[in-house]
Amino acid sequence: MISVEPPRWTAQEFEVARLASMALFREERLQEPLEEYLRAFDTYRGAVEDLLEATVDLTEVSSPSLEILTAPAMLAALRYLAGPPISEDDLKTLADASLAPGRLRADPAMAGRVIDTVLAALDRRRFPWVHEGREPDQSERDEAALASAALMATQRSSTTRRSEGKNLQEQAVEDALLAAEFDKVSPRAVVTLDNAPKPGEFCREALFGTRKADLIIGLPDGRKMPLECKVSNSSTNSIKRLNNDAAVKAGIWLAEFGTAQTVPAAMLSGVFKTRNLVDAQQRGLAIFWAYELDAFVAWILSTATT
Repeated sequence: MISVEPPRWTAQEFEVARLASMALFREERLQEPLEEYLRAFDTYRGAVEDLLEATVDLTEVSSPSLEILTAPAMLAALRYLAGPPISEDDLKTLADASLAPGRLRADPAMAGRVIDTVLAALDRRRFPWVHEGREPDQSERDEAALASAALMATQRSSTTRRSEGKNLQEQAVEDALLAAEFDKVSPRAVVTLDNAPKPGEFCREALFGTRKADLIIGLPDGRKMPLECKVSNSSTNSIKRLNNDAAVKAGIWLAEFGTAQTVPAAMLSGVFKTRNLVDAQQRGLAIFWAYELDAFVAWILSTATT
């Protein structure tokens, strides 16, 4: 039996497809509601103002340290006092500390290290009065709260957008497969192809060999398709998501399960460079586009006709 090969794109075809994908990304990005950002901004502004009040404008941080570190909103505001802000993971590493409330309550010295770590990196442009050893005037206080809230809300909106974009893409693929009468089965670690989803089945995120796939699809002809869903908001970001992640996984999957039984693939939306798309395809990754899910499903179904 001769297997139906996935689409192979020329550089010119990739150029047309990526421009269409980028145009859709721009349209969706510009239509995103402002309300979500504004809600986050108001929430974070309140948290920063509460933090400033609890610490007497950052002049007495040690006394209420446990109150700050064990309240999620206050802890987030604390991390954003630094310039640039410190992530939770980085803060734990830099302070050699746990951020678990129970651990902090049991170890005041640990709580002190967390506070000291943030204060050592305090943004002197937003909080100049701390470095100068004086009280802030009301305008300085207000400006610091506004700037900090804007930083936090922007980061929150960006993180939410990336997460929701990927989740929506995975859900769209699932819906398309269900509409094509595929059966969704429970995720399982695929150690051998015998325990992979059977023809006409698929599962969501699971180990395929030694690497996770966002979906694993049992093609009608018996081959298995580990599929990565990738959403990129810039051509630079696309290198990380496509070439340094999905294409690397493709090479590993092909080495582990063989080219005759495996069709590593990526479902793409957003912004990508033509040369990166060509490179990923040459490394064994089949490329599909989220704005053409019908073509994706049509190819899958075409494998049943061989």
